[in-house]
Amino acid sequence: MSDADTRLPPDTTPGRVALGVTDLDRQVDFYRDVVGLDVTASDADRATLGTPREALLELRAEPDAPERAPTETGLYHVAFLFPSRGALGDVLRRVRERWRLTGASDHGVSEALYLTDPEGNGVELYRDRPRADWPVTDDGGVQMGVDPLDVDSIAGLACGRAGTHDETTVGHVHLEVSDLPAAEGFYVDTLGLNVRQRYADAALFLAAGDYHHHIGLNTWNSRREPPEGRGLRWFELLLPDGAALDAAEAALRDADVAVHQPDEGDGIEVADPDGISLRLRPR
Repeated sequence: MSDADTRLPPDTTPGRVALGVTDLDRQVDFYRDVVGLDVTASDADRATLGTPREALLELRAEPDAPERAPTETGLYHVAFLFPSRGALGDVLRRVRERWRLTGASDHGVSEALYLTDPEGNGVELYRDRPRADWPVTDDGGVQMGVDPLDVDSIAGLACGRAGTHDETTVGHVHLEVSDLPAAEGFYVDTLGLNVRQRYADAALFLAAGDYHHHIGLNTWNSRREPPEGRGLRWFELLLPDGAALDAAEAALRDADVAVHQPDEGDGIEVADPDGISLRLRPR
């Protein structure tokens, strides 16, 4: 079998992200009124938010869940990808009116805004530059930087649109892990993602195909314990079809990774070396 046969298909993308939250109403208000996601389903115990095309976020009410400890691995941020600079300007306007930024960066491949939701989960809001403009390395990887972002120029493009744009998706999920080589062994060697950039031996950016990254991994905060407090419950990768799912499942089982069926929905669920749950399903 060639190396290409063991890689995830290039049209694999992130799907939904599920968070356990202690105050469901407050979290729904934030993701609806600040981020701009539509509430597509809700009851007393959970809410689904996204666009008319796609569910992006599952919020699960867990009123007794403790705060995430500073030693726990898990979510660094979930990143919502907007289709244009003007769409990013619209969400920036809402953030300025109703919330606050914690940062903003020009990464070369993208322009990104950073904030934290009411329960401490990191959120990135970004738009991609055209791929032809992405800085690349000699070996074909991407070269993402951390440069100042001209936030006011983005704000000036806002058109006042309410809600989110249909093309908005989860662009990537960035995780805090305890051991970068172990995480690379799982996500790259077993699951079949490609390394797109290494950053100072403390962060790794991975993708299916040649996207700049679908999953980020870092050890910046020296977290060591499995996730137990509120926050990330699972995230998805969407594969193009059932055959791709079967191939991924076979690779996981061959590596002695325990594979389960999710409590609801189709596809499979596995845990990475830190106990972070990943779901795979066909699109």
